[in-house]
Amino acid sequence: MPTPRAAVLTVAFLVLASLGAPAGSAAQRDDPLDALRRQAVQARDELEKATRTMEKRRKTLAESEEKLRTTLKDLGAAEADLNRIRGPLARLANAAYQQQDAAGSMTVFGRGDPTLALRSGADVGHIARTQQRLVEQADRFQKRRETLASTAQTLQSRNAVDKTRVQQDIDGLKAKSASLTRELTAMLDKMNAGRDRRLELACDKDLAGDARRFPNGLIPQRFLCALPQRGEQLRADAALAFYKLNAAYKRRFGRDMCVTDSYRSLAAQHRVYAQRPGFAAVPGTSNHGKGQAVDLCGGVQNAGSVQFRWVEANARRYGWFHPAWAYSNPFEPWHWEFGEEER
Repeated sequence: MPTPRAAVLTVAFLVLASLGAPAGSAAQRDDPLDALRRQAVQARDELEKATRTMEKRRKTLAESEEKLRTTLKDLGAAEADLNRIRGPLARLANAAYQQQDAAGSMTVFGRGDPTLALRSGADVGHIARTQQRLVEQADRFQKRRETLASTAQTLQSRNAVDKTRVQQDIDGLKAKSASLTRELTAMLDKMNAGRDRRLELACDKDLAGDARRFPNGLIPQRFLCALPQRGEQLRADAALAFYKLNAAYKRRFGRDMCVTDSYRSLAAQHRVYAQRPGFAAVPGTSNHGKGQAVDLCGGVQNAGSVQFRWVEANARRYGWFHPAWAYSNPFEPWHWEFGEEER
C-alpha cells in the first residue's frame, strides 16, 4: 500500500507534467490551473516536511516507550526489594514496641553479673545498629520506588500525548494527499485525459535511474509504473516505451497487448524457478527482476503468428526486442525485453 508521501509525490508530478508551461511565461501567468500546480509543489514540500517530523516523533516515541519498559521493570524490582524488607521491619516495629528503652533491654538478659551486663549491652548495640540499617534501607527502597513510579507516570502521560500527535500527523498526511488527488483527478477529467495519457503522466522517467540502484527483484513499489494491463508493472523507462508499443499494437489489432508477466519480485522469481528448474532464470538474475521484461500472450506467444511477426518487426522502434537466446535456447517466443541486447 503506497504511503501518503509516495502518493502525493506522484500527484505533484502529474500536476507539473500536465501543466508544463515554462516558468514566467504569459501562458503560465494566465493559466487558471497554474495555481493548482503551485499548490501541488507547496503541498509536496509540506508533506515531505510533515513526514520527516512524523518520523522523528515516531523515533522519539519508540525511545520513550523503551525507557518506560525499563522503568516499569526497575519499578517491579524496587517493589520486590521493598516487599522483602517488610517482614524484618514488622518484627523491628514489634520489638521496639515491647522494649521501650535500653534499660528494659538489659532486664531481658538478667541482672547482677557485670560481664553478662556488658555482653548484653553489646548485643543491644548491635541490634540497634542492625535496626538502623534496616530503617535506612527501607527508606532508600521507598524513595526509589516513589521516584520510579513518578517517572513511569510521566512517561505514560507523555507517550499518550505523543501517540496522539503521531496519529494526527498520519491523518493529516492522508487528508492532504487525498485532497490533492481529488483536485488532480477533477482537473484531468476536465482535460479529457484518457487512460494512456494518465498512465504516462503518472510515470516519472527520472525514477528509472534510481530504480537501477536496487538489487534484482527488490525494486520498491514507488520506482515502478503501472501498465495498461491490470496488475502489471515495469521500471519507468521501460513502462513509458511499452505505452507507445502498446498504443501502436492497439491501432493495428484493435486491442491492448496481452501480458502474462512483467516485473517479477525476488520471491516470485524463486517461485517460478521452483516450478520450472533449469528453464526459468536463476533467482536474482532475471530481467523481469530489473523491471525491463514482459511475457506476452494474445497470439504473440506463438512464433510465426501475425501478432508475433508484427511485434518482431516493430518492437525496436520503441526500445523493445526479442533476445537472440529466446529463439532457441530456451525457446520463448513470448519473452521480450527493453533496452540494449547484450552481445
